[in-house]
Amino acid sequence: MDGPLLTVTQNGLRVLAIEVPSAPVEYCGVIINTGSRDELPGEEGLSHFIEHTIFKGTGSHKASYIAARMEEVGGELNAYTTKEETVVYSILPHGYLSRAINLIAEIVIDSQFPENEIDKEREVIREEILSYRDSPSEAIYDDFDELIFRHSPLAHNILGTEESINRFTSTICRDHLTRFYTAPNMLFFYMGATPCEKLLRYVDTAFASLPRNEAPLRRIKPEPVQPRKKEIATDTHQEHTIIGSPVPGMFSPTRHIYALLNNILGGPGMNSMLNVALREKRGLVYSVESSTALYTDCGLLTVYYGCDPEDNRKCLRLVENVLHRLAEKPLSQNALLKAQRQYLGQLVVARDNREQVILGAARSAIYYGSVLTPQEVTKRIESVTSEDLRKAAESLLGFSVLTIR
Repeated sequence: MDGPLLTVTQNGLRVLAIEVPSAPVEYCGVIINTGSRDELPGEEGLSHFIEHTIFKGTGSHKASYIAARMEEVGGELNAYTTKEETVVYSILPHGYLSRAINLIAEIVIDSQFPENEIDKEREVIREEILSYRDSPSEAIYDDFDELIFRHSPLAHNILGTEESINRFTSTICRDHLTRFYTAPNMLFFYMGATPCEKLLRYVDTAFASLPRNEAPLRRIKPEPVQPRKKEIATDTHQEHTIIGSPVPGMFSPTRHIYALLNNILGGPGMNSMLNVALREKRGLVYSVESSTALYTDCGLLTVYYGCDPEDNRKCLRLVENVLHRLAEKPLSQNALLKAQRQYLGQLVVARDNREQVILGAARSAIYYGSVLTPQEVTKRIESVTSEDLRKAAESLLGFSVLTIR
């Protein structure tokens, strides 16, 4: 796999290309620097709504054409929305790249959002909202965002509400594309065997009519909040709990410290400190995990677990004990080296998933203007000290707690 190429097309669209000679599968798409955080009051859920309805017809083709265009050659057309970006991309057998690029360009530039189609998709999203609320282990993350980010657009659910999605019309969707789907606010990404010169010719032609106006991003950093505790009463057989604290955002030089700390605390390994304390030693939970959500100007590190109601106090105390242990005494040098080796090994395994590699590289490129090499990542993780981790753990001690019971 060759190193990434970052360049700009004639109309100002940034392009990230990673050439992989002889690869039988290609990946391409666009990442747009807009998500649920950029929605205006009354637009809650619009970015996600557009992610669904952008495939429902253009000025040239109906939804049936768009749905079949990549599938009929064995490829896929996908999309997803986060709080700060929207991604539309295709995975395809080598040899059909111009077909994929032309299709993606057509839908992000010329989607028309026919009213009959968006009425049908409104029902699909309504069901998605209802099914999501039926899963408290997932919904609790949104409830926690509302607790921490109240009075900020980061607080609201990406899906929106039944009331908000009922307001969306063809005109509203088109206006959103006009505002945000512009060359300065987007990046095209590619991974596969097609030479970069040929790729750039395809992209230049397909995206020639992409608007060049600047997008009106107005992100305001949320106000800091004091630690809070909240309980939500529902009818569940388990109690679901999130414990979390604000952490620095994606541009902070400390982000690699928190990434390593998160892996030690409650990462995917069975030997994470929380999994050992709550599950392996005591059998109190089926799963316990920690995760980070890093935004452009802020972030969260959270710990989630679900347990029997009578065990919740004990589980909460055990999580607190683990956090205090990490904050009060630095890891030994041997423990630090083991943690670094495990985390870096996980990254090596993750790089075998090329879909996630190119999606992660695209996100890095649109925000940082570069993509870290594996060697650079290794250097940053190996530079983390035990005292760095102790200070980061100490910063988590003013945590908030949310329980669904």
